[in-house]
Amino acid sequence: MSAFAVRGTAETPEVPPGGPVRGLPWAVLRLHRAALVVWGALMLAAVGLLVWEVEITADSVRDRMAACERTGGLCRLQAFTDYSGTIGWASTLVYYSFFAVAAFAAGALIGRELENGTAQLAWTQSVSPTRWLAATLAVPAVLLVAGGTVFVFVFRWAWAANRDLMGDDWTFNDVFAARGPALVAYGLCGLGVGALAGVVLRRSLPALGVACGVMYLVNHNLEKYRPKLWPAVPGDGSGSGTWPNDSWVLDGGASHPESHYWPLQLVETGIVLAVALLATGAAFWVLRRRTA
Repeated sequence: MSAFAVRGTAETPEVPPGGPVRGLPWAVLRLHRAALVVWGALMLAAVGLLVWEVEITADSVRDRMAACERTGGLCRLQAFTDYSGTIGWASTLVYYSFFAVAAFAAGALIGRELENGTAQLAWTQSVSPTRWLAATLAVPAVLLVAGGTVFVFVFRWAWAANRDLMGDDWTFNDVFAARGPALVAYGLCGLGVGALAGVVLRRSLPALGVACGVMYLVNHNLEKYRPKLWPAVPGDGSGSGTWPNDSWVLDGGASHPESHYWPLQLVETGIVLAVALLATGAAFWVLRRRTA
C-alpha cells in the first residue's frame, strides 16, 4: 500500500491505526459522530425521564391526588394523566425513532457516501465494498441494540412500578413494542431497509424518502394485523362476554388475555427481524452485483 493511502492528504483523511479494514468502525464513528451522539442523548434522556417519574414524580402525584379527593374537581384526573402521559410519551418517542434510523441509514450512512464518492474512495484503499458496508452497518447496529435493550428493561420497570398511576394498557402500540424486543427489532429493520434504499438509489434524499415509506408500510400493517399473529380465545359471536381485566377484546367477542402478550410480541419481533435480515442481505447482494 502506498504512503498516500496510509497517511492521507488534504483530500483523503488519515486512516486510523491498524489499517483501513480494522480502522473502518472508527472512521464510521468519527464521520457520523453527531448523529450517534444524538441517538445516545435520546436514550439517556428517555431513560432519565422514566427514572425521574418513578422515583421522584410518583410520590408527588399521589399527594396531589389525595388533596384532590378532599377538594373535589378534576385535578385528580389531571395528576393521573400527567404521570401516565409522560411515561407514554417516552415510549412513543423511542418506539417511532425507527423512522429516524431508516432516514439516517438511507440518507447519511449509505446514500450520501455513494452519491459523493467517498465510499468508492474507501474501496481503493484495500477495503472491499462488502467489508465497507459491513463495518458501516455494524457500528449503528451495536448502538441500536445496546441503547434499545437498556430502554426496554427500564421501561418495563417504570411501567410496572406504579400501575395505579398508569392509564396506558399493554395493547397500546408504543407500550406493546417498548416492553419487549420488538422495539430493538424495529430499529434494526430501519437500519437494514435504509441501507438497501441507499445502495439501490445511491442518492440521499430519494433513498431517505423510500426507506421511511417502506418502514411505515411494515409498521402500519403489523400494527393492523397484530391481533391475528396469535390465536385469540374464541368468543360466542355476540360481541359480548366476560373476560379478565386487561384482556384485549376483539370484534365478535374474541379476546387476547394479557398472557398472550409474549407470544404476540415474539411473533412480531420475528417478522420484523426477518424483514431486517432480508433487507440487509439484499443490500449486500446489490452492492456486490454493482461492484463486481
